[in-house]
Amino acid sequence: MDGNGWLLRNAKSAGGAAIAICVAMCVLSLQARWRQRRKETNGLQHSQNKRSIDAATNDFGKRKNSYTAESIRCGLEELIGRTPLVELRSLSKLTGCCILAKCEMLNPGGSSKDRVALSIILQGEKDGSLVPGGTIYEGTAGSTGISLALLARARGYRCVIVMADDMAMEKETQLRTLGADVRRVRAVSIVNREHFCNVARRLAEEDPKGFYANQFENIANARAHFETTAKEIWDVTCGNINAFVMAAGTGGTISGVAQYLRQRNPDIRVGLIDPPGSSLYLKVQSGVTYTPEQAEARLQRNRYDTITEGIGIDRLTKNFSAGLPFITDAFQGSDQEAVDMAYYLLNHDGLFVGSSSAMNCVGAIRMAECLGPGHVIVTCICDQGYRSMSKLYNKEFLEQRGLRPWHEGIEPSFKSRLNTL
Repeated sequence: MDGNGWLLRNAKSAGGAAIAICVAMCVLSLQARWRQRRKETNGLQHSQNKRSIDAATNDFGKRKNSYTAESIRCGLEELIGRTPLVELRSLSKLTGCCILAKCEMLNPGGSSKDRVALSIILQGEKDGSLVPGGTIYEGTAGSTGISLALLARARGYRCVIVMADDMAMEKETQLRTLGADVRRVRAVSIVNREHFCNVARRLAEEDPKGFYANQFENIANARAHFETTAKEIWDVTCGNINAFVMAAGTGGTISGVAQYLRQRNPDIRVGLIDPPGSSLYLKVQSGVTYTPEQAEARLQRNRYDTITEGIGIDRLTKNFSAGLPFITDAFQGSDQEAVDMAYYLLNHDGLFVGSSSAMNCVGAIRMAECLGPGHVIVTCICDQGYRSMSKLYNKEFLEQRGLRPWHEGIEPSFKSRLNTL
């Protein structure tokens, strides 16, 4: 019995082990089948979700095509341009003309230079001079740099900006915030190798992936304004425009707009307003590019120190030269007129403009003096006042330069000749 009991007990143990093993194998098999089923279910769900997303995307694409061009824009690049025209009511009232301003300060970078930067980058990508992951170099008074810095971020490039040390600090602060590498250099003449444009060109040449934007000589600048800015002005006014006037830095805007408008209507007047020390006024008037202040260029120093930034120049650029035959008039504006205009527009129209925009509006007044009442005159508000806080809107800075901010009770300097209209 004892042997039989031992055998029975062991048989029972062996049977239990066998049963346990069978149960374990069944559990593992069930788990494996459950995991496989879950994987298949998830895969099916993922496939269904993907098909749903693709369908929604395709549906959105179809619906987007049915939207108007103004409804949805794709990325930063499509935010550039198509800026509105606004009537400057205070200036219209003063002159008896309809004074319109192209609101270029509403571009995402805050100025008309967004158009230029985009055109230059697209051209560089097209011809292969701007390679993927490359670095954009530019010498600028600030606004073009800001536009390039934004677009560089959007399109995967680095950006190095070289600017003169007399430019407003606000611009440098904004450039650094946007991720640009900012290099400050002394304010010197273009003939000096340390001029900001020459330094930027040199840095680009030393970088195997460097791309020099060259806004002054790159004709993509004027082309951008010919193809977009000018066309928008013509379309919005239905060609009902008598004159266009603005200042020039690179000369791209006035050149592109002048060519477009006067090719469509040769009777349209195009006027240049030139700040102190710039030689473009005399070039338009007499074909001579020289001012007494420009003699400084031969001494390797900077030209006349005007309060305006980004406009006025003592040389001819390719961009300005291309449009020069289409410019019919030239006027000179003073720093005090620019200051008075900036404060006048702020007080009467609620428009907070920068120094170059203020000078452009002085030019609109000059053109109104020439044409008389009843004409449509277009100019550009190409920047906002927040970039000029340390200069144009700084009372102490103005007083140090013998200038005064305009206020009610004082006749603005730009108005002095309007009484004869």
